[in-house]
Amino acid sequence: MRKILTATMAALIATTALGAAGAASAQSRGDHRYEQREDRRDHRQDRRDDRREFRQDQRQDRQEYRQEQRAYARWQRAERRYNAPRYAPPRGYAVRTWSYGQRMPSYYRTNAYVVNDYNRYGLRAPPRGYQYVRSGNDVVLAAVAGGLITAVIAGLFN
Repeated sequence: MRKILTATMAALIATTALGAAGAASAQSRGDHRYEQREDRRDHRQDRRDDRREFRQDQRQDRQEYRQEQRAYARWQRAERRYNAPRYAPPRGYAVRTWSYGQRMPSYYRTNAYVVNDYNRYGLRAPPRGYQYVRSGNDVVLAAVAGGLITAVIAGLFN
């Protein structure tokens, strides 16, 4: 009887040891899955942060671009006045004030009214496809092709 009792105890101890080892391995497997899940979450979070930083960089680039565009103010008062020959408007036209978005007639955009020596008058070089045109005491930045006015510098000439 003693042998049977000892064998039963040994079998019981062996099964509980195996059960504990199996439970430990199942638990470690579960921990591993949990860790993998956490890694995937972290990776997604990193990608989300990267996208957020990229969008923020793009936003800052757009803001800088807008600030550069504002440097060419649509309407500005000349800080300094220059002496120039007397202005005579084109035949059939009166001296008038121009504003942003209007179109200048093609007659104004002839060489008689175009300001080519813009450095002399403290103006920046016009962008490609644009030219400075004198109208009265004002200077207008207009497109060469269509005459669309993009900036007006008022009171540049005496």
